[in-house]
Amino acid sequence: MGNYSVVVLDFETTGLSPNYGDRVIEIGAVLVENNVIVDRFQSLMNPGMKISRFIEEYTGITNKMLSGAPSVSEVMHKFTSFMAQHHLVAHNASFDSRFLDAELQRLNLLRCQEFVCSLLLSRRIYPEFHSHSLESLVRCKNLKTDGVHHRALADAEMTGHLWISMVNDIKADYNLKNVPFDLMQQLSKVSKSAAPSFLKRAAEKQEQTSRL
Repeated sequence: MGNYSVVVLDFETTGLSPNYGDRVIEIGAVLVENNVIVDRFQSLMNPGMKISRFIEEYTGITNKMLSGAPSVSEVMHKFTSFMAQHHLVAHNASFDSRFLDAELQRLNLLRCQEFVCSLLLSRRIYPEFHSHSLESLVRCKNLKTDGVHHRALADAEMTGHLWISMVNDIKADYNLKNVPFDLMQQLSKVSKSAAPSFLKRAAEKQEQTSRL
């Protein structure tokens, strides 16, 4: 089953960790179906606290912009509908998944969708690149971008294009007919040196199955 859907998401936040009381201030997400971006979700949200000058300068999001934004809970309720049962992808997923889970917990909700990290995947698929930051990958792969970094929808959109590119590159390089989500999940966990043989085996397995 190669034609699954994923929601690629990105948060801007008041700081680095929900464990220290940090909150989300913007969410951006794209829905990828059959390896094409088909829908988008974006909203600023008022975290109920002032954000620091550093975060204002880093993201371009100001306290003034947030004061008129809907509450975090209002936006997160809407986002749960957009997210539905889709698999989830983020660049540095441990960061975004922590914030997603913390905000869902405030609403007494629990995430059941699986996450995969495009940062870990890119290290295995493009080991020759010196940097695997989103900006760097967008440049090296010549991906579509509007040039705005550290705004949630722009980053989610770029990560969406990166995901599509990784799926297409794996198909082309290893002659895979489809690249299921669980294959991407497993790939993100194998060592970098084992990645090529892992993908070769996956291609052989697909070939055998298609003959049956």
